[in-house]
Amino acid sequence: MKNFDPITLEIYRALYTSVAEEMGIALRRTAFSPNIKERRDYSCAVFDSAGRVIAQGDHMPVHLGSMPMAVAAALKAVEIRSGDVVILNDPFAGGTHLPDVTLVMPVVSSQLSVVSSRKAGWNRALPPVKQLTTNNGPRTLFYVANRAHHADIGGATPGSMGLATDVYGEGVRIPPIRLVQNGELDTDLMQLILANVRGNDERRGDFQAQIGSLQTGATRLLEIVERRGALEASIYAEHLIAYSARLMRHAINSIPDGTYQAEDALDDDGIHPEPVPIRVRITIKGEQALIDFSGSAPQVDGAINAVEAITVSAVAYVFRCLLGDDVPASAGLMEPIEVIAPSGTIVNANHPASVAGGNVETSQRTVDVVFKALAQALPLRIPAASQGTMNNLTMGGIDARTGSEFSYYETVAGGMGARPGLDGSSAVHTHMTNSLNTPVEALEYAYPLRVREYRIRRGSGGKGKHCGGDGVVREIETLVPARMSLLSDRRKRGPYGLSGGAAGMTGNAKIIHEGRARRIGSKGSWQLEAGDRIRIESPGGGGHGKPD
Repeated sequence: MKNFDPITLEIYRALYTSVAEEMGIALRRTAFSPNIKERRDYSCAVFDSAGRVIAQGDHMPVHLGSMPMAVAAALKAVEIRSGDVVILNDPFAGGTHLPDVTLVMPVVSSQLSVVSSRKAGWNRALPPVKQLTTNNGPRTLFYVANRAHHADIGGATPGSMGLATDVYGEGVRIPPIRLVQNGELDTDLMQLILANVRGNDERRGDFQAQIGSLQTGATRLLEIVERRGALEASIYAEHLIAYSARLMRHAINSIPDGTYQAEDALDDDGIHPEPVPIRVRITIKGEQALIDFSGSAPQVDGAINAVEAITVSAVAYVFRCLLGDDVPASAGLMEPIEVIAPSGTIVNANHPASVAGGNVETSQRTVDVVFKALAQALPLRIPAASQGTMNNLTMGGIDARTGSEFSYYETVAGGMGARPGLDGSSAVHTHMTNSLNTPVEALEYAYPLRVREYRIRRGSGGKGKHCGGDGVVREIETLVPARMSLLSDRRKRGPYGLSGGAAGMTGNAKIIHEGRARRIGSKGSWQLEAGDRIRIESPGGGGHGKPD
């Protein structure tokens, strides 16, 4: 590739990243559900004309690392034209789990208007840009995509995160199809989806917010092209991908050559009591890394199976952590990394496996095991295990105030693992989730629920020279009869410590009925009466180093 101007490269990195960030802001401000508006459970990204990611917002790691596979699936299945928006959530066709719905839209040269530099507000010395065409018509310049976790997508339990034994029980499965065609919403398709989900008015508003977010991204990208020209914009997208690849190769080259192995396990699959191990073998050779999950458990009956996109996403996140904050989050980051995830295993399940928890729980354990292996090579850089679960809580029923259905979903924070030189942070979302909590005021306003207790779980972090962060206690009362589901882990074995540090405290959950508390399993669904409470005590992070 020809030489490039590093200053211009940095400008384009900031430009493309700002587009993804502004897409996220537009989505957040216009969404209806607290899960998207308050918790920010969404992600946005910009892709080049070949479907390679060139920029991502600072959103959800579990979304961002897997979204390229969703875009690839959309491009393979559908001939996407100007004015189209493709929707998908199929875990076996580029998706992750059913509540995560991805929309993809092209940014096409025919959308460019011939505007003067002065009218556009740009540098007056820059000439206007003419419309770009190929022999076959307008040319696709970019793709924009977003993924949002919808608080319900159908299935057997409110929130679509119950303990199903196959994907059919988890909700509506949408292959890559057009939701918008030639600028017109497919109302029949939208009606079909909304007829199969709870709280469909909220779902409709969130889908409209996603579409609006894509339009915001397309507008900003076209402004860049109108200012600098499609050729330069495309060239510097290529440079960003190549630059990311060089930085990742340099980071891998700093890891001592060798083979590093580790094993960790999920407590159980919710159906059978046996632990579900994940094993990894990392081979570093020069500037290349091979991440092999052979030997991991076969796929299971319970809802903790991960698809390949999730496993690749977890690996991408871990290696991204080895780089600085200013590295372009592009497709180049994975060029020197090969991931082997055997088909039919817990890290690459086959249809029709249930996968709701693979996205949220197995992804976390995959991160834990990859970090654990890398700690052998980089003991002064790798933190102890964080809480290792997202503590997925869903509740749904009929809101007596409005007479309509409601569906509440939230992940609960926990302790961060201690670092070689610092204590872990308390009460934070870690690793594959980058979401926030739902503020008490927003939760109680939107749902017939009341937060009875919310505090740090003191002393739950693992001891060490540097202590792990503490988890939280979150107790919620339902004011109406409701169906509650929980998908969580780290209830039987705490997050590991490193270099002599102790493991963090395990988590637990209880249902409080008429003042009496009973402990419940980490995965399952329960019927609650008005006045019942669900109490979650999340795990603390592991400690690092022997105590003084």
